[in-house]
Amino acid sequence: MPTPQEIKAFFDENGYYLARGVFKPAEIAELEREVDRIVAQNIRLKDAPDKIWAGEAVERLNVRGTSFFHTHQVHFYSAAWLRALMHPSFLDVAEAILGPDIVLHHTKLLQKPAEKGAPFPMHQDWSYFPSVKDTMIGGTIAVTRATDQMGCLRVYPGTHKLGRLQHTSGQEYSEFMEKNYPLERATVIEAEAGDVLFFHYFTIHGSMPNRSNAVRKNVLVQLHSGQDQIEPTNGHVNSKLVLRGWSHVASQSYCERH
Repeated sequence: MPTPQEIKAFFDENGYYLARGVFKPAEIAELEREVDRIVAQNIRLKDAPDKIWAGEAVERLNVRGTSFFHTHQVHFYSAAWLRALMHPSFLDVAEAILGPDIVLHHTKLLQKPAEKGAPFPMHQDWSYFPSVKDTMIGGTIAVTRATDQMGCLRVYPGTHKLGRLQHTSGQEYSEFMEKNYPLERATVIEAEAGDVLFFHYFTIHGSMPNRSNAVRKNVLVQLHSGQDQIEPTNGHVNSKLVLRGWSHVASQSYCERH
């Protein structure tokens, strides 16, 4: 079992860390059942059309006919998922990376259907929810197995050191990204159900289509340090939920701000 110091050193050098077996088989089985309930409920309420990524960068991947399911805030649906966010094994790895104060920004369910699951171009996440001190990390919880054929995440190790790059949202075409960080040459990060891939929001990452006969299910958890906060101009959903430690920026006006 790696020490917190080893986890931190690997993350600081590479911009990502794959934590194995964070959730035990029985735990991840319960979370998968809850994911299925979330998807079914949205379908029943007619609030879950299949989605496609848009933009020139996506068009250049030439994968028409692919789609995915997506919804924010799984902890708004399920107490089991709220407990998962507080899981000691999950937060221990997050603490090794972020320090003792850990704040939840949001969660997001992303599900790629079998044989036609949508890819996403290489990109950085910072432009979607920039934080003042750039401490934001993602933790992708593999609810099911995530293989290369299933469209698991791919990363470019060390690219978090590049900082904020412009035109890297994955929506618009970027000649710089296509030339220097093509999707097909990125490092493949396969995971088993219960593993969690942590990565910095500067780390360039993306995914290929799901061409397998199995559904790929994962939940992305965005976290930042309790010393940090989201830039005021950000319009993204923001939980502001302290999962461990303390929020050093919280105030009455901060807590009431949408």
